[in-house]
Amino acid sequence: MVLAITAAGISKRYQIHHLNRPGYGSFRETLVEGARSLLKGGLSGYRTRLHSDEEFWALKSVTFDVEQGERLGIIGRNGAGKSTLLKLLSRITEPTEGRIEIRGRVSSLLEVGTGFHPELTGRENIFLNGTILGMASREIKRKFDEIVDFAEIEKFLDTPVKRYSSGMYVRLAFSVAAHLEPEILIVDEVLAVGDAQFQRKCLGKMQDVNRREGRTVIFVSHNMTAVTSLCTRCLLLEKGSVRANGDPGEVTSLYYQGGFSGKGPMLVLPPDAKEAGDEVARLRWARLVDSQGKPIDLVRRGEQVGVQMRYDVLEDGHCPVPNIHLFAQGQYVFVSVAPSDSATAKGSYLASMWIPKNFLNEGVYVAGIAASNMNPVRAHFYIPDGIIFSVVDDLNDPDRGDYVRAIPGVIRPKLDWSVMTVED
Repeated sequence: MVLAITAAGISKRYQIHHLNRPGYGSFRETLVEGARSLLKGGLSGYRTRLHSDEEFWALKSVTFDVEQGERLGIIGRNGAGKSTLLKLLSRITEPTEGRIEIRGRVSSLLEVGTGFHPELTGRENIFLNGTILGMASREIKRKFDEIVDFAEIEKFLDTPVKRYSSGMYVRLAFSVAAHLEPEILIVDEVLAVGDAQFQRKCLGKMQDVNRREGRTVIFVSHNMTAVTSLCTRCLLLEKGSVRANGDPGEVTSLYYQGGFSGKGPMLVLPPDAKEAGDEVARLRWARLVDSQGKPIDLVRRGEQVGVQMRYDVLEDGHCPVPNIHLFAQGQYVFVSVAPSDSATAKGSYLASMWIPKNFLNEGVYVAGIAASNMNPVRAHFYIPDGIIFSVVDDLNDPDRGDYVRAIPGVIRPKLDWSVMTVED
């Protein structure tokens, strides 16, 4: 195993300066307070009371390795420390604590505006970036046409980049970063600026330089579909620390479930749990399964998925009907109810509800697990957030075309269409 990056216990501290503004007292009160401070502690004492400092740790004790040729995704909510980590890996700033070892040339595409001189033309910036990477002029010239063709800005090549739109800037910046043969390519969320077709083109290029040329790719994005499609491993940052490090599907599932108190695709209740039910019916467990009935952590949109519940009917003469309530984005997606004569006799039961493939959209879903009498209506147990699971999409789905961003909606059924020519 050859390591491209080693990060050992890295932390980054920033000093935040606060100006302690006086309250909404009168002008006279402010003058009196200032005079008292001057008499007691002198001018420096008054200044101290007007200003205060606070330490902020953007990263704390982050440790991970990246193998040569890996495609590592880094995800997390805003403020989790992603951009700070990329700046450390790109050597834009240094860690307060810990060490970083990088083996190979690094090319970074961070926030728009980083790495280019605004007064220089696109042509001049290509050569400038190549020189910074340590490339000889002949190496840059050999790659020059590829860079320009990929960026699609040939007409504006001799225009200062300060006159570029954000989309033009990102196209050129990515093309330079990807084509100048760095051993390590670091790409931040800036690709969100580009159009959908160019985003797909960039993702394809990152896969290409990794698979054909063995380069290491570090990719930061809020687009979980792009992360799961591109990356071979994923790092989840939370409040400056590593919460998870592993399979992209499992880690993105944790990201989606971040606001749900650690619940996930499996629910097991102790026999005496109050929420497990009443004297008529009690829930043992509920889980998410694939089409073969095997428990899963993550749903792929193009695959059938089932929600199963194991429950006990404790008394004869009742009809506790299993039902599932599905929620997404704060909306009620649907409720599905089993046949009303599902379980009338005392005993243990396994109920399964199947959601067809290509029905759910990408995102996080909450399944409420319930069993109820329908006539009269009576809930024997209902756990509104019994199972939390996430659905990811396949960027190679032909229905997407060149679109790589999240598609809106709480469901996305694949419906039958017909389109034909008509004559007036």
